[in-house]
Amino acid sequence: MICAGVDIGSTTTKVVLLDGDVIRAAVVVPSGNLPGKTAAETFRSALKEAGAAESDVAVVATTGYGRRLADFGDMVMTEIKACAAGALFRPGPDGPIHTVIDVGGQDTKVVSLDDSGEIEDFSMNDKCAAGTGRFLEMLAAKLGLTYEEFVADALASRTLIQMNATCAVFAESEVVGMLARNVSKSDIAAAAHNAIASRIASMTRRVGQRGGFCFVGGGARNAALVRAVQETLNRFVHVPEGAQTIIALGAALGARQKATKGGAATRGSAG
Repeated sequence: MICAGVDIGSTTTKVVLLDGDVIRAAVVVPSGNLPGKTAAETFRSALKEAGAAESDVAVVATTGYGRRLADFGDMVMTEIKACAAGALFRPGPDGPIHTVIDVGGQDTKVVSLDDSGEIEDFSMNDKCAAGTGRFLEMLAAKLGLTYEEFVADALASRTLIQMNATCAVFAESEVVGMLARNVSKSDIAAAAHNAIASRIASMTRRVGQRGGFCFVGGGARNAALVRAVQETLNRFVHVPEGAQTIIALGAALGARQKATKGGAATRGSAG
C-alpha cells in the first residue's frame, strides 16, 4: 500500500511516496508562483520515479504553508505534526529524538517531544525573515556571493564576530557597515550563521532542551548552519538522511495511519 506526503513550502515542494516502511520516491522542486500546480506536477514526478500509478496510492496527505492548495489531497496535516512524525521515523544515533529543529525558507520551528513521541511544546519564528533560509540567501546576495559560496565562506572563517539579526532589514544595513570596515566576507557569513544559531538556541530554551536533537528542513543541508547550531547548543545535533523531505515523510506517515484505520480504498475521502 503506497501513501503520499506532499509538503508545499514557500521555497520548495517535496513529495514522498511511502510503501510500508520503504520510501519509493522522494522529489524536491522549487515551489514557483503556482504552488498548487507545482504540487500536482511534483506528485506525478514522484509516481513516475516510483513506477506507480495514481490509482496505486491509498491516501495523499498535504502539509506546509500551501497545504490547502493541492486539490488532489485526501487529508491535511499540520507542519508541526508532520515534522514530529518524520523525525521519529529517522531515529538518531543517540537514542530517541526529543527536540526537532526545522529551518525552512520563511520560518523556523523547534518542536519538543515527550517520551512517547507526542508533541509536548513548540516554538515558531514566522513573523520575520531573520532566522530563516531566506535571510541567509538575502545576505549572500548582498555580499555578491552564491548561496553555496556563502556557506563555504562561513565554514572557512576562524574569527568570531557578532551580528544583530533580530531584524532582516537591520542585518542588511549591518552587513554594509561591516564591509565598510573591511570585515571579510567570510567572517560576515560566519556571523550571519551564528546569529541564526543563537536565535534557534533561544527557541529551544523556550520549549525545553532534552533528549536527542534532530535538525531537518532545507536549513539542515547547510553545513555551516549545522555547525553553528551545534556549537551554540554545545551538543550533537543529528541530521537524518533526507533531512529536507522529513516533513513530507511525516505527512506520508499520517496518510498511512489514515489508510490503515479506514481501509485502503480511502482516496477522495474528507480529512
